[in-house]
Amino acid sequence: MWEYTEKVKELFLHPKNVGEIENPDAVGEVGSLVCGDALKLYLKIDRATGRITDAKFQTFGCASAIASSTALTELIKGKTLDEALKVTNQDLAEYLGGLPREKMHCSVMGREALEAAVANYRGEKPPEAEEGEIICQCYGVTDQKIRRVIQENNLHTVEDITNFTKAGGGCGSCIPDIENLLKNVWAEKTVEPPAAVKKKLTNIQKIALIQDILEREIRPLLQADGGDVELVDVEGNKVIVSLRGMCTGCLMADVTVKNIENRMKELVNEELVVEAA
Repeated sequence: MWEYTEKVKELFLHPKNVGEIENPDAVGEVGSLVCGDALKLYLKIDRATGRITDAKFQTFGCASAIASSTALTELIKGKTLDEALKVTNQDLAEYLGGLPREKMHCSVMGREALEAAVANYRGEKPPEAEEGEIICQCYGVTDQKIRRVIQENNLHTVEDITNFTKAGGGCGSCIPDIENLLKNVWAEKTVEPPAAVKKKLTNIQKIALIQDILEREIRPLLQADGGDVELVDVEGNKVIVSLRGMCTGCLMADVTVKNIENRMKELVNEELVVEAA
């Protein structure tokens, strides 16, 4: 059984803003009954100010879907359309005190319904209608959607992709394609070069700075996905690290080490090389 927060339970049992708006100014519809989750979002918008004066929803789904839809409508009411579009799926999850990792696709669905509704109001093409190759035939998930969700939520495993999009959760035949997308997305990600020449550090200062960056920036990101990293040694400009937890044997291990190296080059010394023990 999922570990739901008290807020999720409350908004599942006593949801807010359920129903239809008569003569809505915008409607956003995502998902499908075939896939098991569907959401229809209705907006009333003050045309003079561009602010959302009312928001209601109809949804077919689990407790997380209902709670996430309530969170969405509560967060966007009173905002302009541009302000509302800044609300992320992570904001919905935080409003609920967190969601089970396996249910994060419900918050993503809420974000997509909002984008679809705004596009409907503005007479634009809905984001989900963008060109893209369908990767998961079971749930109709495109490569464009997977790429976007990977980047917006810092995802690194196929299980993450399934939790956030459902892709790979059916017959599983698309898993190799999802693995390739993960590799490509993170391989393409680059770090901008440092803006200025850094002050020369003593060896002790360099080691201390490397350790601080690992502890403060790198480890929390990896630990969030069940992984970890430890500093083993620093030999001149060679930094030796050891990947732990889910990072051990991960298909993305080489990319993870390269991303660590890029961050070290940016913040410590551009001549640093990071290697896995």
